[in-house]
Amino acid sequence: MSERPDGLPGWWEPLLTRARSARTEDFTTLRAPASGGRAASVLVLLGEDRPGEPDLLVLQRAATMRNHAGQPAFPGGAADPEDRDAAATALREANEEVGLDPASATVLTTLPELYIPVSRFVVTPVLAWWHAPHPVHSREPAEVAHVARLPVAELVDPANRIRVRHPSGWVSPAFQVRGMLVWGFTAGVISALLDMARWARPWEPGPLVNLPDAPVTVPDTSDEVVS
Repeated sequence: MSERPDGLPGWWEPLLTRARSARTEDFTTLRAPASGGRAASVLVLLGEDRPGEPDLLVLQRAATMRNHAGQPAFPGGAADPEDRDAAATALREANEEVGLDPASATVLTTLPELYIPVSRFVVTPVLAWWHAPHPVHSREPAEVAHVARLPVAELVDPANRIRVRHPSGWVSPAFQVRGMLVWGFTAGVISALLDMARWARPWEPGPLVNLPDAPVTVPDTSDEVVS
C-alpha cells in the first residue's frame, strides 16, 4: 500500500488519515466471532469525474439473487485461497463483477474487519483511489443488475438521507440517490466515512422508513456502461 501516492487529490484529507487509524467501533457495535466467520473484502473506490468532485463506485445486486436481492453494495465478495490479502480479494471481485482494471486503482488502506451476522462474513473494506477511471459495466447480469458512480455531493445532501427499518427490526442509515436505496452494511460504511472526511452535513433523520419484505425492483440495465 502506498503511503501517499503522487497526484492524490487534496479531498482525501482528512479522510485518509482518519481511516488509517479507524477502529471497529467507528463503524459498528458488532464484534466478529473468535472463529467460524468467512473472510471477505469489499472495494470502497473513490474517484472523481471532475476535479474536486469525488464519487463512489457501487453496484446493485440482481433482483433474482438468493441473498441481498436488489441491494446496492460495494464490489466485493468472499476471499479465495489464492488471494494474497484483503486488497487482492477486493480487486479481483471488482474485476469479475464490473470489469474494473486493478491497475487503475491505488489501494490506500484497509479498514477494520466488520461482521455481518446474517451471512457470517467477516468483511474487510479496502479503501482505494480510482486514479485512472475507465468505463465499467456488469460482467455478470445474473448477479449485478446496475453499476453507478455516486457523487459525494449527492450522498451528503440532507434531502437524500433517511433511516430505514428492516423487517427484523434492525435500523440503518440509508441514502436515496439516483434511483437507488442504499442501506444496510454499505450505507453504514458510507455514513462513517462521510463523517471521517468531514463531508457530512447536518440532516434530520425524520420518521423511519420500513423496508419492503419483497426484493427491491432494479432496472434492466445489463448492457449499460458507466464511465
